[in-house]
Amino acid sequence: MCSFKEYYSVTSDMLSGLMKDIAAENVQAYNIIQHEEADAKRQIDPRHVWITGASTPACYSLIPMLAGGEVFGRKKDIWLHLLDGSHSENALQGLKMEAEDLAFSCLWKVTLHTLADDSFLQADFVIVLDDVLVKEDQSPDDAIRLITERCVRYGALIDQNASKEVKVIVSGSAYTNLQALIIIGNAPSINQQNIVALPTQLEFEAKAEIAKKLSVNSSAVKDVIIWGNISGINLLDLHQAKVYRLDSSIWGPSSFSRPLLAVTYDRNWTKNDLVTEWQKRKRHRSGLSAANAIARVLSWWQRGSDTGDVVSLGVLNQGYFDLPGDIVYSMPVQFQDGIWHVYTQVTIQEDAKEILLKAASELIKEKNIALGIPQPQDEPTAGAETKENVTTESDLLSTEPRNEGSLRNGENQRAIQEPLKQNT
Repeated sequence: MCSFKEYYSVTSDMLSGLMKDIAAENVQAYNIIQHEEADAKRQIDPRHVWITGASTPACYSLIPMLAGGEVFGRKKDIWLHLLDGSHSENALQGLKMEAEDLAFSCLWKVTLHTLADDSFLQADFVIVLDDVLVKEDQSPDDAIRLITERCVRYGALIDQNASKEVKVIVSGSAYTNLQALIIIGNAPSINQQNIVALPTQLEFEAKAEIAKKLSVNSSAVKDVIIWGNISGINLLDLHQAKVYRLDSSIWGPSSFSRPLLAVTYDRNWTKNDLVTEWQKRKRHRSGLSAANAIARVLSWWQRGSDTGDVVSLGVLNQGYFDLPGDIVYSMPVQFQDGIWHVYTQVTIQEDAKEILLKAASELIKEKNIALGIPQPQDEPTAGAETKENVTTESDLLSTEPRNEGSLRNGENQRAIQEPLKQNT
């Protein structure tokens, strides 16, 4: 007879030997269950997707696209890691619960994080959504240093903790190219081609405005190129652009396209109205279009993808198009089988070269500020040539600055640029 009187005030009629046999059987069953659970976890093997700045509206819109299988496929589980500052804890808790409420079969787990030594652990994809909030009394140099400090930490932790095949997308409306460059510089063991900045939202906005003019769906407009600084001086180039399914006297199969500039006869529109209306679109961003741009690039960046489209991407320039190297510069690329390649079959118009070099100069200045390199006293401040940003329309007939809108999203980003001009 076995007694538990001393501990539980219970006496059992079961013999001690039988109790030991039952205990041994229970241990055996427990070990089998643990082994089965560990085996099941090994079979799941989710993709670890980290999102920084997770309290931003873009993240809210991006989660259903990732969790629904739209990006990685419906047979691949994802583990979503949402990272933001401690001040966003309540917002992230609510976002986590809503993500779980979606009940997507692909969403294996959602965890919340603040920046720490184990950030980006096992990361397969990192999506950087941070935008610096600049105070009224803060100079652009201070803003750049703040961004640099954060991205230095991101780069080091990605280098230390993430998968060596990790792919990093930097999206946002302030110093996007610079953020990607700093992360590249501080993640030496990660392939430089796997860290990019995203001008795709600008590209899609331009396509939407063109599509409205031509009365087609924006998906019918292809090969629009954004050159330069995503959140500063840049160039909208339509010389490669094509339009499909255009209702006109010339018609063909779904694969038939026509050069965009050949069907846009209104040169006043391409010289003036297109850029004006394109800039206005930046004022109405709510995060949905940014999320869509990120999702599209991630889907192109999968093995087996091959659309053949020419798209824009901010990549580390290594001497392409006779532009300065060692800066992240937006230029045309094509994705093929999970790898992007710079699309070099582009003829840069002579009157476009000055704008491209101005964009490069602005990016070099931002890099030098970030690295603490003194600027020559007679060198003009980047961005000083315009009241906001130099944006040139498709046929390059004008490079005059425009006041209707900024390529930066919102008043905070305009506040970054204004002191820069005042210090010229």
